[in-house]
Amino acid sequence: MTAPVTIHFRATDLESLPQVTGRLVVLAGTAGATSPGARKVNRLSRGALDRFLRSDSFQKMKQGEAADLGWPAGLAVEAVQVVKLDRNTDVLTARKAGAAIGRALGQSGATVLAEGHPKAADLAFGLALRAYDFTAYRTGDAKAPGEVTVMVTNPEAVAAQAAPHAALAEGVFFTRDLTNEPANVLTTTDFAARLAAMQELGLDVEILDEDEMRKLGMNLLLGVGQGSANPSKVVVMHWRGGKKDEAPFALIGKGVTFDTGGISIKPAAGMEDMTGDMGGAGVVSGVMRALALRKAKANVVGLVGLVENMPDGTAQRPGDVVSSMKGDTVEVINTDAEGRLVLADVMWYAQERFQPVGMVELSTLTGAMVVALGHENTGVFSNDDGLCNALLKAAKAEGEGAWRMPLGEAYDAQLKSRIADMRNVTGREGGAITAACFLQRFVKPGLPWCHLDIAGTASVKSDTTFAPKGATGWGVLTLDRLIRDRYES
Repeated sequence: MTAPVTIHFRATDLESLPQVTGRLVVLAGTAGATSPGARKVNRLSRGALDRFLRSDSFQKMKQGEAADLGWPAGLAVEAVQVVKLDRNTDVLTARKAGAAIGRALGQSGATVLAEGHPKAADLAFGLALRAYDFTAYRTGDAKAPGEVTVMVTNPEAVAAQAAPHAALAEGVFFTRDLTNEPANVLTTTDFAARLAAMQELGLDVEILDEDEMRKLGMNLLLGVGQGSANPSKVVVMHWRGGKKDEAPFALIGKGVTFDTGGISIKPAAGMEDMTGDMGGAGVVSGVMRALALRKAKANVVGLVGLVENMPDGTAQRPGDVVSSMKGDTVEVINTDAEGRLVLADVMWYAQERFQPVGMVELSTLTGAMVVALGHENTGVFSNDDGLCNALLKAAKAEGEGAWRMPLGEAYDAQLKSRIADMRNVTGREGGAITAACFLQRFVKPGLPWCHLDIAGTASVKSDTTFAPKGATGWGVLTLDRLIRDRYES
């Protein structure tokens, strides 16, 4: 795992400020910087802080934004970073303020004057999320960020508030690391091994091999991976933190470790991004890690289907007809519509074996979803208003964009096949919706279900508020909150 930034909570020590090096962060509200620490920084800097707070530049700053005063006189620091943050701010704004600190954090570290601020733990969480950087394969400049000291009035209390955040941050980082890994490293076997290692955290982990899947009739999943030298696998992670006989909530993730498109091969331009086509499985893995680390009082089972879609001489062809574990037959029109085939069998297996109380599935499923919603929102499809609304509420609370999309019989009818029970892809119009309709055919009647198409949000080409470009970890915070709000006993 990428080494995260180290954050210490310590009692405020104003006498040490003249000797502080690196970056010094001051929190200033709309009324200015009124804390004892800020007042001392102003005296040491010979009024430079006050002059900035009276300037138009500060007045125009929004809550959570930051600005630097470089190499201030009277201090040993390289910069005083002024972050605009009122005491009565909301959680997301406090995290945004922390992210501003994390974005500017260098190898020399930082000291944050947050004495008495009620959102110090949330600020530290945002800082940690944004300070992440995937440096595993950069030999020249792969240096960890400097340590951060957050000076607060009551460090023990703030550290206790921050403890659940640490578990969530590790879950997000685990997801980002998996999604950022190249496919020659994160093979199906390596992925499964990393998940098996989480047994040390208290998860029960089981790995199904191809022979076991063949006996179960998981031919849709096996068909996708049959052209690859890397064996297909299904990994089951079970967290039992709730009541002993209570049915679990199920999370399902698409884990295509690399997607060439198979025989329906993709264009060369941009194919390198298909290392991230296992993003859904990455999110499920990160959520399960977070649940175990924070000892969640819920029963949750996470299942990921791990395959590689390659155009070998043994690969599945367009026009093949394959039987699913459910028993329905599928005409494979396009081998690049492979994720839904993987998910269909894993979803059915999860329902048959665990009889879950609800099911959420995540996948980087369609380019059509990116066309529809860009990189700002995940597409949400559901057969149940209660579960869907709870998920959207959780996403909003965590600041992760999500937007509900439609389902309907007219879309589903487009899946009709001339020679099989259904085909795996329709035309270009409404492609994300018809893909969701395909998956809905593998949901048992009465089971609350959500399909999350994270094609636009799992990995991005430019920095976001809480992540550098690359994998975002979208969904770990949302699903953890959904489980806390709806399923923890």
